[in-house]
Amino acid sequence: MPLTTGPGVLRHTDSTLQARLARSARATGGVATSPEQFEKWLAERRAAQLHEVNRVPFAKLRNWSFAEGSGHLVHDSGRFFSVAGLRVEVDEGPVRQWSQPIILQPEIGLLGIAVREIDGVLHLLMQAKAEPGNPNGVQLSPTVQATKSNYTGVHQGRHVPYVEHFAHADPRTVLADVLQSEHGAWFYRKRNRNMVIEIGPDVEAGEDFCWLTLGQVREQLRIDHRVNMDARTVLSCLPGIATADGSLHTDTEILSWITSNQAVHDVDTTVVGLRDLPGWHQSDRAITHEDGLFFSVIGVDVVANSREVGGWTQPLIEPYGVGVAALLVKRFGGVLHVLLRARIEPGYIDAIELAPTVQGTPENHAHLGGDVHDQLIDVERRRGTDRVLFDAEMSEEGGRFYHSRSRYMIIEVGDDHPDEEPPGFVWTALPQITWLLQHRHYLNVQARSLIACLHACTD
Repeated sequence: MPLTTGPGVLRHTDSTLQARLARSARATGGVATSPEQFEKWLAERRAAQLHEVNRVPFAKLRNWSFAEGSGHLVHDSGRFFSVAGLRVEVDEGPVRQWSQPIILQPEIGLLGIAVREIDGVLHLLMQAKAEPGNPNGVQLSPTVQATKSNYTGVHQGRHVPYVEHFAHADPRTVLADVLQSEHGAWFYRKRNRNMVIEIGPDVEAGEDFCWLTLGQVREQLRIDHRVNMDARTVLSCLPGIATADGSLHTDTEILSWITSNQAVHDVDTTVVGLRDLPGWHQSDRAITHEDGLFFSVIGVDVVANSREVGGWTQPLIEPYGVGVAALLVKRFGGVLHVLLRARIEPGYIDAIELAPTVQGTPENHAHLGGDVHDQLIDVERRRGTDRVLFDAEMSEEGGRFYHSRSRYMIIEVGDDHPDEEPPGFVWTALPQITWLLQHRHYLNVQARSLIACLHACTD
């Protein structure tokens, strides 16, 4: 059956937007692409995309070197990113000051999903994309996922497909457009432009691309390492219901609570030299913490046949252990609320961002004790006593992190969980979170991933 398109380009003021998104979310069986066709396409893309990644000594990194003086690990072009040192002092937590390597990437990346109507149903143009740090190679990615250096051709490689639709988007076609942070523990003030735009019927899916309904994409979220971090953060920014009847707090109260936490916390960060960074050891193959915890900086050599360039070398962050990111949710008067936490991380632009109820790597907190350690134990206990809405292992950003894995969970707690909000926590209705995500730097990337998953469980 030939594909047909519906009405013209969608405006962000279109009063039917929610109905159109809801219809797409209900179409889990597919319209343009059946589940069987999708699995066949994904298997073919995985077989076709060569992506060989080997660890190499730093001396074998082509066009990378340690800068004189600072010792920063930098690219010869002065673009892409660099690895520097960071000195941190904070006013709470079991550790109040430390030093660490951190990624400096001042460029604003572009993460964009294009949508179009096919047979009366909105479809998302998703990409099968391999990243050097992915534990399983190809994952489902946004239509466009590129740094500014990439899509402006600094690497002198192939053109980034579809990027022109986002770089020169007519504002009337934009459904979402917001700057959001990346991992504040490993990036220093890094931001990406998260976009969703509607395109016309003349745009077709290329070989590594596939049209899927919102419902189909949300189904893929439940499969381990299937939907990458960049797609999850863009999905979380889709517009939703703007108000919440029956919420515990007004929108103004939520904003005041966030602003208060941003104002009262002291976070002092200073970029310092990577050489002789206190607590870290540098060998010819890695920069590691003296306790063997947290993460390491390594070098890799990549050969690829599906990227803008056929091969390159680069540094990657290799985390230690499998992280945990868990949301506790509870219904108050029948209205679903999420328990979010004000979390300090050294790479945030503001002092805090809203994070999952529990976020941390158990091995890193075992020797520290403190509230995060206790919360990690509690969330594991609740997996056996409360209603688990979502539980899957997902990868973090494969372009900068090597086999970075986190277990994402959403647990609906029972009456035994207190209604009271501990210091630094706030119960927030889901529509309020959707509203906050139309604005920059309120929710961190782990929380955004979980909100995308929560919509898959509840919409």
